[in-house]
Amino acid sequence: MSTDAAAATRALSASLPDFPWDTLAPYGRRAREHPDGLVDLSVGTPVDPTPAVVRAALVGAADAPGYPLTAGNSALRGAVQGWAADRLGCSAEVGVLPTIGSKELVAWLPTLLGLGPSDTVLFPELAYPTYDVGIRLAGAVGVRSDATVAAGPGRVAAIWVNSPSNPTGRVLGVAHLRKVVAWARERGAVVISDECYLELGWEVEPVSVLSDEVSDGNVTGLLAVHSLSKRSNLAGYRAGFVAGDPAIVGELLAVRKHAGMIVPEPVQAAMAAALGDVTHVTEQRDRYALRRVALREALVAAGFRIDHSEAGLYLWATRDEPCWDTVGWLADRGILVAPGAFYGPAGAHHVRVALTATDERVAAAVKRLTP
Repeated sequence: MSTDAAAATRALSASLPDFPWDTLAPYGRRAREHPDGLVDLSVGTPVDPTPAVVRAALVGAADAPGYPLTAGNSALRGAVQGWAADRLGCSAEVGVLPTIGSKELVAWLPTLLGLGPSDTVLFPELAYPTYDVGIRLAGAVGVRSDATVAAGPGRVAAIWVNSPSNPTGRVLGVAHLRKVVAWARERGAVVISDECYLELGWEVEPVSVLSDEVSDGNVTGLLAVHSLSKRSNLAGYRAGFVAGDPAIVGELLAVRKHAGMIVPEPVQAAMAAALGDVTHVTEQRDRYALRRVALREALVAAGFRIDHSEAGLYLWATRDEPCWDTVGWLADRGILVAPGAFYGPAGAHHVRVALTATDERVAAAVKRLTP
C-alpha cells in the first residue's frame, strides 16, 4: 500500500477519539495481581446463562441456508410490535427493524439518517461514548448537553436521550420526555431514545419515548433503540432493534438493505423467543437486584456516595476525588471499574461500577471493600 493510500485509510479513524477501554488496561493488569484474582466490574457484559427458551429457538432455526430478511421475519416483527404495545404502552403502529446489537445502530444511525456537516445532534452531558462516535462518523456537529438551549439558533437534526442512563442510572420522567418531544417536533428534529436498560428499573419505573404517556399515541419523529443483551443475556448474539416512526424506519431499512446490515435468521428466531418470555427476565432482574444491594452497601461502607443509579446495570459512585485515583484505589483491591471520564468531562469524579459479575465475584468484591 502506498503512503498516500495508507494515509487515506487512517483519515477516518483519526477523526475519532481514542478507544477509551485501551487506557484502562494498565489498571486491569494491576487488579489481576490480587491474590484472590480479578473482580471485573468495568464492562456491563452479562455473565449468567442465556435462557434455555432462547437457546432452543436458536437451535431450532439453525437450518437457515437462505438469506434472511433485513426487515426481520414476520415472527420477529410481530414479537417486537406486541412487546411495544404490552411493555412500552405504545398504541400506535410502529415500524420495526432488527439490528446487529444496539452499538452498531448507535454508531451508524446519524449516517443512515443522512446527517452531515450542516446538522447538529444533541446528546447527553454524560453519555455512552458511541453517541459521539456516530456523530463524528457522519461528519455532523455534536453538542454534549442536557439542556436543549445549548443547541443555539442553528438547525438541530436529532437529539439523543438515554433513560435509564448509561452510566448514571438516571431515569427521565414522563414530563421531561414530553418536553423533549415537543421541543423536537417544533424544530423538525428526530428524537432517538436509547432504552436498552428499560426493564431494569429499581427505585423508579422507566418509561419509553414511545409510550402513549409521552407521545400521545403519535410516534412521528420518534425512534426507540433496544437491546436484548442485558434483559436476556444475549450480548453474544448481537440482538437489538429499533422501533418507532414507520417512515423513518422505512428509510433506515432502505439504506441497510444496500449495506447488507442483516441479523442472521437463527438470531431473529432467538429474539422473538426472548421477547415472548417474561419468566427469564424476572429471574435475571432478581439476580441483579441482589448483586446491586450487596455492592451498594459495601461501597457506601467503604466511603463512597452513590448518585442516581435508580435503574440500569451500574452504580454511579464517587469519593469526591479524580476518577482515575478511585480506579487505582479499587485496582489495588483487585476490583476493576470504569472511570467516569469515559462518559464525558462531567464524570471526572465518578466511577461506574457494573453489576455484571457472578455472585461469587460480587461476594469477593464486598469482602475486599468491607472496612
